Amino acid sequence: MLRVLSSINAYISVMCLPEENKSCKVRRKQNSSEEMVRLGRLWMSLLPFGFLLFFSSAFIRVPGALAWSKEGHVMTCQIAQALLEPEASEAVYQLLPDYVKGNLSSLCIWPDQIRHWYKYRWTSPLHFIDTPDNACSFQYSRDCHDSHGVEDMCVAGAVKNFTSQLMHYKEGTSDRRYNMTEALLFLSHFMGDIHQPMHVGFTTDEGGNTIELHWFRHKSNLHHVWDREIILTALADYYDKDVSLLLQDIERNYTDGIWSDDITSWKHCNDISQCVNNWAKESIQIACKWGYEGVEAGATLADDYFDSRVPFVMKRIAQGGIRLAMILNKVFADSEERFATAT
Repeated sequence: MLRVLSSINAYISVMCLPEENKSCKVRRKQNSSEEMVRLGRLWMSLLPFGFLLFFSSAFIRVPGALAWSKEGHVMTCQIAQALLEPEASEAVYQLLPDYVKGNLSSLCIWPDQIRHWYKYRWTSPLHFIDTPDNACSFQYSRDCHDSHGVEDMCVAGAVKNFTSQLMHYKEGTSDRRYNMTEALLFLSHFMGDIHQPMHVGFTTDEGGNTIELHWFRHKSNLHHVWDREIILTALADYYDKDVSLLLQDIERNYTDGIWSDDITSWKHCNDISQCVNNWAKESIQIACKWGYEGVEAGATLADDYFDSRVPFVMKRIAQGGIRLAMILNKVFADSEERFATAT
C-alpha cells in the first residue's frame, strides 16, 4: 500500500458515511511534530493508588486485540472530557490520581492492562458481548452473560453497573461499597468498547478474532482490523501519525459538520438500561453490515474496505465520547437530573 499526498495540505473525506449526502471534505495539515500523550499506568490495591500506577507501567504490556486501540480509547475520553460540565469536571479531577493532573484519557486503557491480573480476572467478559451467529441483533436477557451463564457479565451490563456505582459519589466516603476511581475508569473504558462494533460480534468467531486475514500486506484478524488497523492506517496516510489532528477532524464533524444535527439524539438518555441496549444494537448492526459483510478467512482487506469502513470507526469514537460525557454530567450533577434506572 502506498498513498502519496501531493501537497502539504491534502483534502480528504474519511468521515463521510456511505449513506450521508452532505459534503464532508476536511482540510488537513500534514507534518505535525506533536507526539501522542503517553498512556497507561497500572495499579493494584496493595500499594497506594498513584504510586502503583507509576511503578507498574514498566512491567505490564497491553494484550493485543482487546478493545479500541489506545488511540481510540484516548480520543473517546478526550472528547468526553472536553464536554464535561464544571461539576463533572471537578469530580473527575478529584477521582483521578494526582500525577495525571486531571487527564482522564491517560488512564482510559487501564482496564485492558489489568484484565488478566488475578484480582481483576473477573472483568475479562465485561469488554464484549457475544451474540448468536448471523442473528444481527442484541437482546440483553439472551446475550449479556459470561461463558458460565452468569447474568449481566458483558459490556452492556458493565456500563449499567459502573454508572450505578458513580451515582453514589455524592454520598461521600461514608459509602465504602464502591471504589469510585475504579468505577470511573471502567465506565470510561467500557463506553469505548460498547461502541466498537466488533465488540458486539458473533459468538463462534469471538467477534472476528478467529477470522484470520491480511490487512494490506501484513497478517491480522477481523477484530483487530476494527480495533486498531483502520485507525492506524488513517493516522499514517492522512495525519502524519498525529492523533491530535485526527481528533480535531472528528470534533469538527460533530460541532459544526456532518454530525452536528445528530448530537441531540446521541445524547438523549433517560433510562440507562434502555440506552445501553440501543448502543449495543447499533454496534451489532454495523458489525453485520460493514464488519463481516464480504469478508472471508484468508482474504486480503485493503483500500476498498478501509475507505468504506473508516467513517464508521470515527463516528463510533465520537458517539462513545459524547455519550460518556452525557453520563458523567448526569451522575455528577448537583441537580436532580438523573437516570430513571441504573441497576
